[in-house]
Amino acid sequence: MIGGLKANARIGILALVVIAFDQITKLIVLNYLGYAQEKVLVPGFFKLVHWGNTGAAWSMFRGNNGVLALIAFGALMVLVWTRHHFDTHTLAGQVSLGLIFGGIIGNLIDRVRVKHVIDFLYFYVDRRDGQEAGFPAFNIADSAICIGVGLLFILSWQNDGAKQIHSGSGSIVGKEPAVSDH
Repeated sequence: MIGGLKANARIGILALVVIAFDQITKLIVLNYLGYAQEKVLVPGFFKLVHWGNTGAAWSMFRGNNGVLALIAFGALMVLVWTRHHFDTHTLAGQVSLGLIFGGIIGNLIDRVRVKHVIDFLYFYVDRRDGQEAGFPAFNIADSAICIGVGLLFILSWQNDGAKQIHSGSGSIVGKEPAVSDH
């Protein structure tokens, strides 16, 4: 059945899966960790946290939740409207857009519902001075967006490379034909 689905349906289904997984994991965090609480799972490496982010990635533009919600909504609308430019005829293109759309909507739900994005995955190392050096906390939606954007970059590089390889005569476009000894 999945093989027979149209591109938009595949994108939509994956986006819904991402949204559901993102919101379920955030609900678990809300129910089991108080705000700003932490639960170490792997000492010196990983903990679950309950942190709120009113900014963008890495807490840039902190305190601008409303503006960032509008920007996210606008970006989502532009991406939906221009999706045909992003390899939607391939499964990889559909996966990338499904991940991006689901991630944007997952974080947008947070911005509207609780007035900040709920971040809960925190990787870190203990430094010699006893302080933590950590990667900014993130969530499932953030991961989906990053993976989707990364996949789009890979697809664009592959497409650019494929366009340059063959001109129909077997030679590389922009290069002189190979000379044969035969």
